[in-house]
Amino acid sequence: MHDVAIRLEDRPGALAEMGESLGRAGVSIEGGGGFVWAGKGIVHFLFADGEAARRALAGAGIEVLAVREVLLQRLDQETPGQLGKIARAMAEAGVNIEAVYSDHANQLVLVVDDLERGRAVSARWARETHVSVSR
Repeated sequence: MHDVAIRLEDRPGALAEMGESLGRAGVSIEGGGGFVWAGKGIVHFLFADGEAARRALAGAGIEVLAVREVLLQRLDQETPGQLGKIARAMAEAGVNIEAVYSDHANQLVLVVDDLERGRAVSARWARETHVSVSR
C-alpha cells in the first residue's frame, strides 16, 4: 500500500476534482485524511497502486508531493494507549512518524522516514501484542 501526499487549492471543489479524477481512472482510495494550512489543502490518501494514483492526479493537473510505501498496523481497540505505545516504540528506534491516519479496514497507517526500521518495530509490536500487521 502507498500513501500519496497531495497539495490542493483551498477552494470549493478542489477535493471533488481530485476524487473525480481518481474515479475516472478507476483508482480507489483505501483511507486517508487532510487539512488546510496556510491557504493550501494537504491530503494524504492510501492507495493499493500509488503510481496509478500519481498518474491520474498528474493528468488532472493536481500536485502530487510524494508517493511512499506505508506501514499498516492493527491496534487493539479495547486497550487504551495503543497509539502512544507504538509511537513510543517507533521513537525509541529512531523512526519519525511523518503522517498517521486510518484505512477503511480500521488499521493504523504510518508514513515513516525509515521504512525498514519501522517495519522491524511494527513486526515486533505485532509479535508482542498478538495483533496482526499488514503490508
